[in-house]
Amino acid sequence: MPAAFLLPATSLEHLARDPSHPHHYATLFRLLTRHGDRAALRQGRQLHAHLLLRGLRPTAFLAAKMAALYCSCADLRSASHLLRQVPNPSCLLYNALIRGHALFGGPEVTLLLFQGMHSCGLQPDHFTFPFVLKCCAKVDSLFTGRCAHSLCVKLGLEFDIYVGTSIIDMYVKCGSIGHARSLFDLMTVRDVSSWNALIAGHMKVGEVDLAGELFDRMPERNIVSWTSMISGYAQNGVADRAMGLFDEMLWRRVDVKPNWVTIMSVLPACAHSAALEYGVRIHRYASAAGLDKNPCVRIALMAMYARCGSLLRARQCFEGLRDIDKDVVAWNTMITAYSLHGRGFDALLAFHDMQSLGIQPDAITFTGLLSGCSHSGLVDLGLKHFNCMRSMYFVEPRMQHYACVVDLLGRAGRLTQAKQLIDQMPIEAGPSVWGALLAACRTYHNLEIGEVAAKRLFALEPDNTGNFVLLSNMYAEVGRWEEVNNLRAVIKGRNISKSPGCSWTELNGKVHSFLGGDKSHPQAAEIYMFLEELPKKIKAAGYVPDTGVVLHDVSEEEKECNLTTHSEKLAVAFGLLNTPPGTVLRVTKNLRICGDCHTVFKFVSMAYKREIIVRDVNRFHQFEDGVCSCGDYW
Repeated sequence: MPAAFLLPATSLEHLARDPSHPHHYATLFRLLTRHGDRAALRQGRQLHAHLLLRGLRPTAFLAAKMAALYCSCADLRSASHLLRQVPNPSCLLYNALIRGHALFGGPEVTLLLFQGMHSCGLQPDHFTFPFVLKCCAKVDSLFTGRCAHSLCVKLGLEFDIYVGTSIIDMYVKCGSIGHARSLFDLMTVRDVSSWNALIAGHMKVGEVDLAGELFDRMPERNIVSWTSMISGYAQNGVADRAMGLFDEMLWRRVDVKPNWVTIMSVLPACAHSAALEYGVRIHRYASAAGLDKNPCVRIALMAMYARCGSLLRARQCFEGLRDIDKDVVAWNTMITAYSLHGRGFDALLAFHDMQSLGIQPDAITFTGLLSGCSHSGLVDLGLKHFNCMRSMYFVEPRMQHYACVVDLLGRAGRLTQAKQLIDQMPIEAGPSVWGALLAACRTYHNLEIGEVAAKRLFALEPDNTGNFVLLSNMYAEVGRWEEVNNLRAVIKGRNISKSPGCSWTELNGKVHSFLGGDKSHPQAAEIYMFLEELPKKIKAAGYVPDTGVVLHDVSEEEKECNLTTHSEKLAVAFGLLNTPPGTVLRVTKNLRICGDCHTVFKFVSMAYKREIIVRDVNRFHQFEDGVCSCGDYW
């Protein structure tokens, strides 16, 4: 709409008859503020010039209306200039400036304005504090937030519905959930935003049961309530609850339906559980509702499909994005997907396509790229891109990049070079770096460097039993049983519990989980009977049990028995017993797949004519016709 038509003719007539009356100008600025667009800003500047040309100075009241217009149009410079033109600024003027800077400026400036308002002896009100408290949360200043809270108490505003909710939200975001809960319990009147803020706080610190109790008690729920719960469950690793709540929202509610944020919140739960069937259902719903047109949803679908083992669907989602929506996040998701599936060359091609379109890579880009090179054995190409991160792309290498390069060199057996890189790092090497080196030393039986890496890890991660077990296994390989017993004593003495191997697979929309040696599944007897007969069948095809991964001083028969109860074997056996021939089996494991299971699945894929896709903690393994997609380089 042209600027000339924004103001009603009657208002302009009043101004023409009495141009010196500030209230006429105030009315016009208030009307323009309702539009808050470029045309309104342009006409507001003309009115401001009209005022100055007549030798008039804005009063505190008029300046507040002018500042409100400038702030609504994000012209903070013009708004702030008014503060210097008014000798006695009002609370209204400060409120307009505080609101504008909180929405469009920096939180630090907003807090300085609040301090200036306080210094002038002006009393903040219920319009002031929500924005001030929001800025306290943005700068993560609990001290400033508590000072603002104290002032609210002094002014009797603590239990104002908007101010109280803002205080709760500030405490939540500053990590003080106890203070947030105390205020919430004292509030006699709460709106849905108060409940939502506290639920988000409990989810943030991992108190999912307390969040669930609040959710159940809520007298009224909105889309934010449902989405906060689903997102919180997904982020805290309680994927089954996230998906269950999404189902309840979708099928049992008529007043609240998922929006694009809800879809984005539940998809990571599908990815965590590798629940491909469930993810496809969500995709269908999003498509029917038109929610998948949102590029954020499409990128979330890409990530879900990639982590559920369907690289083809992830690629289709990527190709379905408009060119304008293929930003660095979309490209990073695709590069990471290729890397996760061991497609290092495809990750490199995507990286170069991204560059050709003028999109600047960031730290996440290089993490995905270097990981892909590591899993594909592209050592020289990986080193080349790592060495030019800073000089060519202005990306400072971080801990995760060094960990990828150590892994890259370690997988190739270049352990001395990997150790030298760690020694030359400009930052202190963390657990991910030393862990990559220790894993490589275990693979290549380098006890000397492995001991160095393990000792560093013992100091950095004293409660991580995996590091003790790896070194113990290395000692056992060379028959140093005294050191093995010493490490076992350390583990026992510190009461360190070993992370159990857990694998899961999806069947008819339900996720079935298995622990190593677990017999609690309803079909356990059938599964174990199948696994007892399996070695006989595949040994005829050349399978030899890799008992080296069971480094205990027990007989070979006992070692072979231990191998058959690994969680990933239980999951694959369950899949073979419960799906028709030709069905792809998809299994996810929380740890790294063991060498014997890797070998067994190659033989199983050939003997049973099945494609088996296993996602472990590092990558995907696609077994088909006796071959794994990793090329045994993992």
